[in-house]
Amino acid sequence: MPAIQKERIGLHDMDIYARLQELGIELPPPPPVGGLYKPVQQVGNLLFVSGQGPMVAGAPEVVGKMSAERPIEEGKHAARLCALNALSLLHRHLGDLNKVKSTVKLLAFVQSMPGFNRQPEVANGASQLLIDVFGEERGLGARSAVGTNELPMDIAVEIEFIFEV
Repeated sequence: MPAIQKERIGLHDMDIYARLQELGIELPPPPPVGGLYKPVQQVGNLLFVSGQGPMVAGAPEVVGKMSAERPIEEGKHAARLCALNALSLLHRHLGDLNKVKSTVKLLAFVQSMPGFNRQPEVANGASQLLIDVFGEERGLGARSAVGTNELPMDIAVEIEFIFEV
């Protein structure tokens, strides 16, 4: 095999389920639908994942507003849970996470107190999980992180995802 091709082999060619196991990550069951929408909508080779919250077993795990007094790690954990729920939905929709070619975009909403402006750091929790699972080439996409005054069920973070297959 030529040297150039050897350099390209890595996380891109690794089985995603083997990678999840290596990271000690177990996909949660897909979260229940909370309204009149599709959890995943495929348009061509793009998958749009509806907004995901930090839900565990159907209940919010991280609630309340982020503030200067609240540890940023709580927000990052919430964002990570959002990404895990998105992966669970992708697995159910595709049947195989290895079909994911790239993360296109994340749109993170962070329930924030006035004066809290560290939304991008909170969103890093989801971005880092996707990089850890898919590798930087497939896992790092475009992103926006926005502060908002309220989110459903008082969840701390909600994230929409777009993936390419």
